[in-house]
Amino acid sequence: MTTIDLGRPESGDVVELILEDHRRFEELLRKLRDDSSDREAVRAAFSALHVAHAEAEEKYVYPVLRKRTSVTEHDEEHGEEEHAEGNEALLAVLECASTDTQKFEDAVEKLAEKVNHHLTEEELTILNPAREEASEQVKADLGDKFATERNKQIDNDCGSIENVRRLVKAAYAEGLRPAEGE
Repeated sequence: MTTIDLGRPESGDVVELILEDHRRFEELLRKLRDDSSDREAVRAAFSALHVAHAEAEEKYVYPVLRKRTSVTEHDEEHGEEEHAEGNEALLAVLECASTDTQKFEDAVEKLAEKVNHHLTEEELTILNPAREEASEQVKADLGDKFATERNKQIDNDCGSIENVRRLVKAAYAEGLRPAEGE
């Protein structure tokens, strides 16, 4: 569980809710890089938000936007692949025994690279079409579902190292991550 406030939205336009989380990711990454911050607390908060956000998007947002906007099946699958990449990079951060080592800083750098790439792509290929093509009602309905699932995931300690390991293993089994040597 995390001691850092990740917000607890209950409703709203799904595009705006997702963008609010994107800004939270950026702030948490800044704090992970800052060796004067409580990196243990930030690491736990980032993990919880990353998993909860991705799970809520994949369960509710991506499938509906693919049906109702110009978001393609490829965009949806690519988003899921990038979530899996992010989880794998997150696991490397979580597995660091200490937050004051070069290994930790290297893992944070890789995590930031994966997450920042995903945020940019998602905003361009998924959120822009949603903003312009989905009705206000669809965005509000998706906002409710996204917020509810996101909060439920956080309440269920979705960012635990055990759960992130399970998600990474599942991503390989589902073909979202390449097999060794590919």
